[in-house]
Amino acid sequence: MSAPGGRVRDAGRRHLGAVRWCHRAGRRRLLAALVAGSLLPAALIGCGLPDETEVQVDGSGPAAEAGALNGSPARPPSPTDSNEPGPFIENYLRAAAAGEREQAYTRVKEFIAPESRAGLPEKQSSEIELTVVRLREKLEVTPPNNQGTSAVTVKVQQVGVLRADGTLAPPVESDTEYVFRLRRTEPGQGLLITDLPNVLLVRDTALRDYYRPLTIYFWNSDQKRLVPDLRYLPSSVPTERRVTDVVKWLAGGPSDWLAPGVTRLPDGTRPINNATGADGHWEVNLTMPGANDGKLALLGTQLAWSLSDLTGKLDLKIQNQKRHTVDLEQERAAHAAYPHGDLPARFTVYDGAIRPLAIGNEPTAGVPIEPADNKNVVSAALARADDQVLAALVVTGSGGRKRLKVGSGPAPVTVFNTNSGAYRSIGRPTWLRSLDKNHPAGLVVADGKLYRFDGTSAAMSRVSLAVPGPVVAVASSLDGHRIALVSGGALYVAAVSVDGGVISVRQPRRLATPLTAITAVDWIAENDLILAGAEADRRPAIYQSTVDGAQATALRTNLGAEVTQLAAYPGGVVGGPPAFSYMYEAGSGANRAAYRNNPFDNIKREQVLDLPAGSGATDPTAPFFLY
Repeated sequence: MSAPGGRVRDAGRRHLGAVRWCHRAGRRRLLAALVAGSLLPAALIGCGLPDETEVQVDGSGPAAEAGALNGSPARPPSPTDSNEPGPFIENYLRAAAAGEREQAYTRVKEFIAPESRAGLPEKQSSEIELTVVRLREKLEVTPPNNQGTSAVTVKVQQVGVLRADGTLAPPVESDTEYVFRLRRTEPGQGLLITDLPNVLLVRDTALRDYYRPLTIYFWNSDQKRLVPDLRYLPSSVPTERRVTDVVKWLAGGPSDWLAPGVTRLPDGTRPINNATGADGHWEVNLTMPGANDGKLALLGTQLAWSLSDLTGKLDLKIQNQKRHTVDLEQERAAHAAYPHGDLPARFTVYDGAIRPLAIGNEPTAGVPIEPADNKNVVSAALARADDQVLAALVVTGSGGRKRLKVGSGPAPVTVFNTNSGAYRSIGRPTWLRSLDKNHPAGLVVADGKLYRFDGTSAAMSRVSLAVPGPVVAVASSLDGHRIALVSGGALYVAAVSVDGGVISVRQPRRLATPLTAITAVDWIAENDLILAGAEADRRPAIYQSTVDGAQATALRTNLGAEVTQLAAYPGGVVGGPPAFSYMYEAGSGANRAAYRNNPFDNIKREQVLDLPAGSGATDPTAPFFLY
């Protein structure tokens, strides 16, 4: 069950541009500070339910104010907060339907004129789905007509559907424009909506302001590694309710796009009653077919990571009988969700060879490849797997065509294979961080198609994808079971199954982003991607996005040149690069150059180490991290 190392976990709030969301660390050697503060367990009391009832989810008041993590008396915007059409609709989109679902229709109706409420369908909270949109332009306000009625036009990008289980599913609607009509309650007084779309709309910013991002975990196919699954929970939900919801979500299964790459709990698993707890001792009662000691131990590890900011003990009861007790903090220390490498180091390609980089006081490392093989390199991916180094090099051969050169072993790697074919172009490879040292494998893009490669033979085989356009980039997550890829200028994520070295890429899900003509992507955190593309004005930019596309924030704009490669480091190891560090290559041909953040600057020749005598005067390119 255990895997070496740990990793930054459970997305909390952070400021993008500095640090937008923080992540908790798995082991003591990882940073464990939350920028916005931790969610503190409240003193809880038992739910008082009979021994076996259907789980009930009680409302907890209005949505919390922005920045709150565990309940707040502050209320979201109300209809009386503005009597101007534009701000009125902004407030409606910001929070009317957001937060606790049991009160969604009540909050929405406050904004709607009585004569227009009849057509609003009432649904059970479990059936309520929110249409999440991103504003593309400022709201257009039509001045009042002779009857005092005004209109507000909202131009949007469809982001997704927020479901009751906290998942953000792909968009269902295709509308890019919505129109609201409003009237005055009295001349010169407040406003009410008389005509509105027939879906519950909410802005993407509401997911930041009124929800808490939570990561729950599912086992991979061989149940040796946990795979993250991002969810959203209203910020006002108290701790005991959060434990109940996490158990329900685990029993309900993973997000649709992730499901083919992970293992569900046994069919028929469901919670009995609400979770209870007091003084750091929690109790969860379940129905779970075939609940033997092994399955309960696996579930205990899932819960420890899915409740990663809670401490104390958790009792697992099956049909009211206590069967397994988990010390949450000890479980996380003993069983890392997935492995990570040692202290990271930066590298670049300089004059056709991989060279170390010296950035500030960060640690450096020698190139873990024999000099005889470190030639004619265009780009590279290096990864650590226990005592092994995995090396995938894109090298230039005859006629300028590219080949993939792959090797593995203790540093320095001395044995390489070049059994791949020759291609006009090959992107930067990515290693899937598999637990099976005997079957290292990875993915690479060549001539617009995705290939998997064998880490021992360099053999490449085509991966069929149901995506339009040429594939230009691919990147693997820390857990090795999720990838991000760029195809046809759009961003996708997909689940990956790795069984005995056999890689299966599942149906990709397209993400909504503010960028078009996307050219590069990498993982910058457990549930966050970094991507490069063009903004609405066609200027190149770098953004950060959640793995579901819900949140997207500009990190670097007006770059002046197209980004051709991105490499990120999720961060957390003390003494390494700062969390959310990244490097990129921009430009084309001989004008390519490498850059970094923290702070933003180009990577200079003087920062390249171990240059042999006679090295050409050129710019560093294709930067990457080894960890």
